[in-house]
Amino acid sequence: MSTARLKINLDALAINWRNLDAKTGCETAAVVKANGYGLESGRVGKALAQAGARNFFVAIAEEGIALRRALGPGPGISVFSGHMEGDAKLLRDFQLTPMLNSLDQMLRHFESLPGHPFGVQLDSGMNRLGMEAAEWMAVRDIALDQNPVLLMSHLACADEPGHGMNPYQLKNFIEMTEGLNLPRSLAATGGLLLGRDYHFDLCRPGIGLYGGAPYSDALPVVELEVPVIQTRDLAPGESVGYGNTWIAQRDTRIATIAAGYADGLHRAFQRQGIMAYAGSTPCPVVGRISMDLITVDITDLDDVPAYLSLINEAQTVDVLANAADTIGYEVLTSLGNRYARTYSA
Repeated sequence: MSTARLKINLDALAINWRNLDAKTGCETAAVVKANGYGLESGRVGKALAQAGARNFFVAIAEEGIALRRALGPGPGISVFSGHMEGDAKLLRDFQLTPMLNSLDQMLRHFESLPGHPFGVQLDSGMNRLGMEAAEWMAVRDIALDQNPVLLMSHLACADEPGHGMNPYQLKNFIEMTEGLNLPRSLAATGGLLLGRDYHFDLCRPGIGLYGGAPYSDALPVVELEVPVIQTRDLAPGESVGYGNTWIAQRDTRIATIAAGYADGLHRAFQRQGIMAYAGSTPCPVVGRISMDLITVDITDLDDVPAYLSLINEAQTVDVLANAADTIGYEVLTSLGNRYARTYSA
């Protein structure tokens, strides 16, 4: 079988949620946007619901459909993008709660779905989504008359605990919401780890659930094993892969494995010397990563393995991300559709 295996540990996911929840004195929701960070939102959502999560967040209304079908009625599903044109039927039929980002969205929601639950997203300084302070002050009384279920904002630099943007946004959020006697939410994973001042009434971790930074105590949730298709022996001076970028300096055995950048294993990974693991033994990835294939130096192994591991406890999604000068979020959400996904609990 030439298909790489992406192993997803739902028990580790649930433990990460419980451990993050234990750090708060408020409700802990779960972010399952981007198809559960690439791990399949229905399976991820059900595991988190069984762990105790009762509220979930997705990016767009369409993402809420699969999640609602998996969870059934009851758990809350909120939509970060708010109420876009054409969303009314989805929001109503699948009991989704939009986080309204503008006056236009607010008017659209009140006119097309009067009485339907909604929240309001406020821009506390990130300048991405949400109402700025002046806009919020202009429409606040109108919004409050319709009974929003949540006031939320999002931190720009929460993964840098000492960054001055964090207290600046906290101050702005408090000024925009204090005294309104409504549930409030500011913290995702990074904000949750900043401490109780940032927690308010609801935290909404995302990447930390899936084993990623900045939650350094997270259990790894994914493991990627890639089958060896072929091996060959090289003499010193022979090259491997496109562009002859790697040349053997000794007698070398090369294993070619069945994955590449079409599977989310970016060409940039090779710049920082990532490894493929045979059990606990690291083997260097050599030559350029191509669309469907990666070449690995297995000279120091006694035997040719059937599979080599690219994501594991030693080489996490964040290690791969650092090699490509990106973040673990991008690695997780880029993992392709060709993998044979298996789930354990």
